Amino acid sequence: MPRQCVVEPHDMAQIVDPGSIVVADWHRSADSKEFFSRILHKKKRRNFGLLEALVMPPNVSVDTVHYKIFISGKSGVGKTALAARLAGLNIPNMHYETTGIETTVVYWPVKLRESGRVLFFRLQLWDCGENALRRFDHLLPSCKEQVDAILFLFSFTDRASFDGLSNQIARGSEPCDRVVKLVVGTKFDLFMHTDVTEREVTRFQEVWGLPVFRMGGDVSNVSNLGEVAPLLNCLAEHLWHQDCVATRSTILPVSTQSEAATVVHV
Repeated sequence: MPRQCVVEPHDMAQIVDPGSIVVADWHRSADSKEFFSRILHKKKRRNFGLLEALVMPPNVSVDTVHYKIFISGKSGVGKTALAARLAGLNIPNMHYETTGIETTVVYWPVKLRESGRVLFFRLQLWDCGENALRRFDHLLPSCKEQVDAILFLFSFTDRASFDGLSNQIARGSEPCDRVVKLVVGTKFDLFMHTDVTEREVTRFQEVWGLPVFRMGGDVSNVSNLGEVAPLLNCLAEHLWHQDCVATRSTILPVSTQSEAATVVHV
């Protein structure tokens, strides 16, 4: 489906206020059950293949928008586990190095705040092992080709992964200037072993102006929508806003560092 929205072109690095575009915690509302039932089976998340399409009842009209997401991070921070968690799939108990590119499909419904329109976001997550990226020069360009967003990962139990974030973002962003960039700190619930403090995370957010999300390492309840909803909703909001800016279709409320932006509702 063509992505149709319109906005005056401002800085593409604008940060969208949480809940300003999509209804936060909509997955808890009664009117969302029909839509979320399509990504669940026996109260567990459905596993969607690359060629599998979402099926809705004939009386329900809903559009699906497609995006490519690259998950970036050093070996062992939990890239594969994050992809599985966002998709509601089983998370392996033991770490193994991804030998090439793995892709995971996530369907996520949202309700746009202004119009009340419901959209399904089809997020194709791309994950590639660090060693494979070093060995084969063509893998990183493949992961970043026509990418819409990059998730930069670090682990709260791996100090080096946090210290290397700035280099990771600089390397991963080139030449992808117009992409959504979010940071995810994994293994947040292992607070007894944390190597990264909240003060350092806050300082990073202030310097880089990027949202930082915290994800735990618990593998027992992968179907918990409430755990993944904040990150998936934030991805949806930033991706939809990015499209709106690119196509100059509808103005959306955002937080910017500039006070000069003029908002015009169409």
